[in-house]
Amino acid sequence: MSNQKRMGIIFLILSAFFFTLMNVFVRLSGDLPSIEKSFFRNLIAMLFALVLLIKSGGWFSGKRENIKFVFLRAGVGTIGIICNFYAVDHLVLSDASLLNKMSPFFAIIFSLIILKEHIKKPQIAIVIGAFIGCIFVIKPTSALLHNPASLVGLLGGIAAGLAYTYVRVLGEGGEKGAFVVFSFSAFSTLVTLPYLIFFYHPMRLIQLILLLLAGISAACGQLCITAAYFHAPAKEISIYDYSQIIFSAFLGFAVFQQVPDHLSWIGYIIICTMAFLMYWYNTNTSRHQE
Repeated sequence: MSNQKRMGIIFLILSAFFFTLMNVFVRLSGDLPSIEKSFFRNLIAMLFALVLLIKSGGWFSGKRENIKFVFLRAGVGTIGIICNFYAVDHLVLSDASLLNKMSPFFAIIFSLIILKEHIKKPQIAIVIGAFIGCIFVIKPTSALLHNPASLVGLLGGIAAGLAYTYVRVLGEGGEKGAFVVFSFSAFSTLVTLPYLIFFYHPMRLIQLILLLLAGISAACGQLCITAAYFHAPAKEISIYDYSQIIFSAFLGFAVFQQVPDHLSWIGYIIICTMAFLMYWYNTNTSRHQE
């Protein structure tokens, strides 16, 4: 294994840990609206992204055709964060994390629809397998009507998958990563600000501190995942991003005494297996093409 790939793996595992910390801090902040939580998360991320943007100089390219994709990426990304925070507050932490990690499978579907990329039969089978695993986590019974958090969490994964697809569109359109991150964070902050002004839920100092810690954790996670894919291609290391499920299960038990039920564990195993198969398939396919 090359040193570059090893560093990529380390940074990706670190990003998974920081994003798990973000979810823990969000849950610890207590009974606050998900939109209010997302505001503080995005505010910190925006400030971090602004520093990166100033240092890198990667401002908007000026291509008019990219403007709509900037807003589309920011819009669905904002929906994804709010849905994820709602799921974190109402589900077992590892369940919420896993539903969010369905995003790569949705990204494949959206790549077919938006980018017109060809999806091969093995990829279709793997995506179907991931959805079967997702059913075990969601547990679609009549109780779901009373607590739709699983469906909201899945919607967050769908939105994240669509957001990643638009990130690819913007990347191919010549936009720099620092600008994409900043525009998303700034958009999310501005969109959620009116809610904060008119429907502000009073917070205690400890809640504010926890939300600021969530924002810092998210920013660190974003920095680490950017560094990871700088050191190695996504197809070679993306499977390690699922270490977040392990971190979430451990911290969920250690901090909140949460224990996933046996159906959720079956879903974890199925989805992580599908993720590994997709990683294995993409890696071997790229080798044959070289």
